Amino acid sequence: MGSKNKLKRFKENETFANVIQPTREEVFSNSLQLKGSWKSKFFKNDHPLILELGCGKGEYTINLAKSYPDKNFLGIDIKGARFWRGAKTALEDGLHNAGFLRTQIELIDLLFAENEVDEIWITFPDPQIKYKRTKHRLTNAEFLEKYKQILKPDGVVHLKTDSEFMHGYTLGLLHGRNEEVIYAHHDVYGNDHSPEEVTQIQTYYESQYLEVGKKITYIKFRFRS
Repeated sequence: MGSKNKLKRFKENETFANVIQPTREEVFSNSLQLKGSWKSKFFKNDHPLILELGCGKGEYTINLAKSYPDKNFLGIDIKGARFWRGAKTALEDGLHNAGFLRTQIELIDLLFAENEVDEIWITFPDPQIKYKRTKHRLTNAEFLEKYKQILKPDGVVHLKTDSEFMHGYTLGLLHGRNEEVIYAHHDVYGNDHSPEEVTQIQTYYESQYLEVGKKITYIKFRFRS
């Protein structure tokens, strides 16, 4: 994507009512008005709040919002030019239960109050296989603590990935922490019992992975109190 195109999208994002782009000052001074009030102030309802971390173009956020009109979906990514597509589609389709937040995922514990979130989706994250990059892995111990803090006590996390490494790494960590693994499978499309929302929604890259015979893995888990 050219820099002109990116700039155009960044400017358009600023006009979208369904896009929130907090400043660093708002984040670190704890002055973001939406923290603790995402449902009432942003979505204007009290429906469950579901986050998609590293949402990319927002395909999962959009399709989940269409499938579950009684739930609120918030796609989170630092790359605004990417989720511009999802934000624009949500506005064009009148999806009032889909929004987008431009921020680093490392900061989510500063943007959501304790027990504010009902579910988290992590879809096709970079597995960060190199040892030095474990701090950026979205299911490392530090991130899990952040998720636990903002999730309701019975809230769940979904991890959908094409990386066997990420799947195995996360399962090992969860078992080591004695967390509740509700469902796990290394090939969701080769299994008749996979949850509907896992197989009925496909991202663009996911369909490409499937075309070349790559298996898609999935874990659903809950933190023990």
